[in-house]
Amino acid sequence: MDPVTLDDVEAAAERIKDRVRRTPCLRARFIREPIHPNLMVKLECLQVTGSFKARGANNTILSLDGAALERGVITASGGNHGIAVAYAGHASGVPAVVYLPERADAAVIGKIERWGAEVIVEGDVWDDANSIALARAERDGLTYLHPFADPAVIAGQGTVAREMLKQSSSIDVILVGIGGGGLISGVVTAAKAIKPEITVIGVEPVGAPTLRTSLDAGDVTTLDRIDTKAITLAPRQSAAINLGIIQKHVDDIVLVDDAAMKTAAKWLYREMSIAADLSGAAALAALQSGAVQVPDDATVCAIVCGAGSDGID
Repeated sequence: MDPVTLDDVEAAAERIKDRVRRTPCLRARFIREPIHPNLMVKLECLQVTGSFKARGANNTILSLDGAALERGVITASGGNHGIAVAYAGHASGVPAVVYLPERADAAVIGKIERWGAEVIVEGDVWDDANSIALARAERDGLTYLHPFADPAVIAGQGTVAREMLKQSSSIDVILVGIGGGGLISGVVTAAKAIKPEITVIGVEPVGAPTLRTSLDAGDVTTLDRIDTKAITLAPRQSAAINLGIIQKHVDDIVLVDDAAMKTAAKWLYREMSIAADLSGAAALAALQSGAVQVPDDATVCAIVCGAGSDGID
């Protein structure tokens, strides 16, 4: 049995309805340089905290009992999950601690602090920061929130697909950026339950093929190194829960390089006035670069999963 079901996603949607935005799902029309004749973009970059992560973080915090909340929450993040946990903690009146790797953007630190969370920058990549956060959670008795390997997080992220297919039931293909796999795990769970014939394709950086490598190996693997500026798509290791869902339901995972993500981010800004970070532009980059081929008569939707300016600077 799947660890997360459509019923879980439906419950999450009800739970978080007063905490997150119903983001637009727009047709890419009235533009000079079309990428595909039936392209749509799901603008999670317009979510409360600038990414879809607000969905999973709020569903998780709203699912905790009083004792877990009273202890305070702690997490590690490449950026967007940390902002989301800080926001969810603020909204619930719960103290939050966020560990970030040294590669994290200074603007992210400021956003987390403005929501009232404590920020600690330590470790080279997310995996390092996460090990330190886990140790502190154990030492101080804090409630640890995983950014992707948690059924409540996955169910929260699944509300993106539920919302998309309510907005446009004609979508045939969904393109999803992959970091640890929380978003695509939730999206494919909801999308395939609602519309079994739909195709869901994941997109990873060439320099951080975490899930592609694990799929090829048939088990959770750890990358030796990370070589991408899209740090929110760059854990060295995923988790068994995410890999299991992806193995069972996701149709393919393709890779794009940083240059393709930057080109896609510039297209979004130039053609649609959307400011997406490199990670947020990854799904579109797969289509624009030709890593994914979609027939002209099919409707394809790219999830623009995060806001930022690193793709257009």
